[in-house]
Formats: sequence, C-alpha cells, structure tokens
Amino acid sequence: MNSKKYNNIKLAVGILKGAAGFILLFLFVWLGFSSMLTSWISDFTDNNYLILLAFVFISGISASVISFPLSYYSSFYLEHKFKLSNQTFLKWIWESLKGVFLSIIIGIPLLFLFYFTLQQFDSLWWLPFAIIVFLFSVVLAKIFPVFILPLFYKMTPLNDDKLKERITRLSSEAGVAVENIFRFNMSKNTKKANAVFTGIGKTKRILLGDTLLENYSDDEIETIVAHELGHYKKKHIIKNIFTGTVFSFLTLYLISLLYQKSLPFFGFTQITEIAALPILSLWAALIGLIQTPLTNMLSRKYEYEADKYAVLSTSNPSAFISALEKLTEQNLADKLPHPFIEWFFYSHPSMSKRIESINKTVNEGTISLVTSSGKELS
Repeated sequence: MNSKKYNNIKLAVGILKGAAGFILLFLFVWLGFSSMLTSWISDFTDNNYLILLAFVFISGISASVISFPLSYYSSFYLEHKFKLSNQTFLKWIWESLKGVFLSIIIGIPLLFLFYFTLQQFDSLWWLPFAIIVFLFSVVLAKIFPVFILPLFYKMTPLNDDKLKERITRLSSEAGVAVENIFRFNMSKNTKKANAVFTGIGKTKRILLGDTLLENYSDDEIETIVAHELGHYKKKHIIKNIFTGTVFSFLTLYLISLLYQKSLPFFGFTQITEIAALPILSLWAALIGLIQTPLTNMLSRKYEYEADKYAVLSTSNPSAFISALEKLTEQNLADKLPHPFIEWFFYSHPSMSKRIESINKTVNEGTISLVTSSGKELS
C-alpha cells in the first residue's frame, strides 16, 4: 500500500535525521569544534551577544547544509514521488527560506533574552526564561493568524453563505464566538486537505483549505469543523496551555540541572560559556524523546473526545466517518500503523481506531449510524 510505504519512509527519514543531528551535535562539542568556533569569532569582537549570534548563525548554516539532502528527500522528493506536492523546486526553496527568515526574526530576541537570563540568574536561569517562553507563546498564538500565516497562504473570507451559516450555528452551540471563517490556498503547496482552528481572543478564526472545500460535501466539512469545535468545548485548549506550561517549566528545570552537571564531561566550567550551549540542545532532545509518547497519549485522548463531540453535535456520524476516510486517503495517512509506532509517534489515533470509537459512541447513544448509501454500518 502506498500510504504505508509513504509513512514508513517518512518515519525512517525522520528518525535518521534526528539521530544524525544528535550525534553530529555531540561530536561538535565533544571534539572541541564549538570551542574552536567561539575562539575564532572572538578574534573579531568581544561582545558576548554578537559572539553568540555569530556562533548560532554559523553553526545553524552548517547544520542546514549537512541536513539538506535528507530535508530535500523527505519534504520535496518524497512528496512528489507519492503525488502529494504541487510545488516546484524553486517554490519549495522560497517557502523554506521564508520559514528561515521568520525563525530569525522571532528567534534572535528570544536568543538574547535567554543569554541575558543565563548571565543574570546563574543556575536559576530556567525560571525567568520559562516565563518568557510562556509569554512569547501567548503572543505568537494571538498574532499567528493575522500576521504570520498570511506570509505563507492567501486567505479570503468564505463566500459559501450556506456553509458559513452552518459553521456559525455550530460555533454558537459550542459557545465559541467565531466570526472569522476563511478559505486558504492550501493547494499552492500540496494536494492534502485540512481545516485549522487558530488564534486566541479576537483573532480566533476557522481556516478551511481549498482542497477541503473542493473535495468534501458540506455535511463532511461540518463534522470536521465540529471536531475542531469539540476541542474548545472540552477545554482542550486551556488544558494544553496548562500542561504545556507545566512541561515547559519542568523541562527547562531538568535541562538546567543536567546541563550544569554535564559541563565537566565536555571540559567546561561555566554555564555561560557560549561553546557549551549546544549541550542544552542535547539534553532537550533526550528529554523530548521521553516526553513524546506521554504528550501523544494525552493528545490522542483529546482527539477521541473531540470526535465524540463531533458525532453528538451534528448527529451525522456517517458524514464524519466518510470525512475521516477521505482525509486518510487524500493525505496518505496510515490506516493501521504498528501499535508501537502509533503509541510513540502519533498525536492522532489511527483511522481504524477512530471509527471503532465512533461506533462505540453511536451504540451507547440514540444516533443511528447510516452510510451515505443508506446502509447501516456494522
């Protein structure tokens, strides 16, 4: 099956890229290359912030060059091989460069604030920096749909009054005031389909990909939107903010502790040594690896709850199942991944388990489960 082959290759390349990146970063510090680079930059300036900026820029460019073949294979070649991409090579490069420029604009202030807390608060740097990261994430969540997303996609108000009315009604029933419903040109990059709920406060909006609007019925789109509204209704957004904040504080604390204890192994003595800072990324990667299945388990729980809400709020489980099947087919998702792969890597349950859960919801309630052809599902 194409979908299983596609996902297995993507997973293998992702694991290879992560493992190779970790090993190369470890060797970069352990073999003294990070100290050599810092020493060389110091010949041009004695300003620690400029040294840090140059260090990150040079090492980042080097890492990008080394990882380019895998990035190209995974996000360009493979997408074309399986007929999922609409991008030319130049457009792929341009979209990637826009992402890099945006990362630089956002990343430099955060980088300087991080080093400032490191210098000012010594071993307690993790606490003020965790607060800064939280505030940054809130601001980004608010401005993302208004200022960032339009850099990558063209968004226009949904002009289908009938569908807009159905979505507005669903939103009202869920207690979510969403006045902004947009169509975005997802097809400029991919043949995949998706719908997005984004923003907080007054910037909340529903974004429907043109690939979704052109290939799915209003009933199917309604159930997809209902699923997203279920996340709001079940307070998953607030819960994710809370758990994300707790994980962020805990992770930064553990990183700071392990970083300080591991400095002598690499030949460093001070936590503020710029050449030692990549060690932070090593510990972050290891802790992230441990956290991945835990956060994914919680995410899958929320997805089941949102699925249940979609079914109960629309009373149209057949349309939702049809939408899930079409999304799985169109996006080449693995319908039945290996249990361990799903447990460790998947933030969403597989389609087979989601349909099984929907059947259970229907059997427990008063909704009759009927397919579009009028036949009852077993």
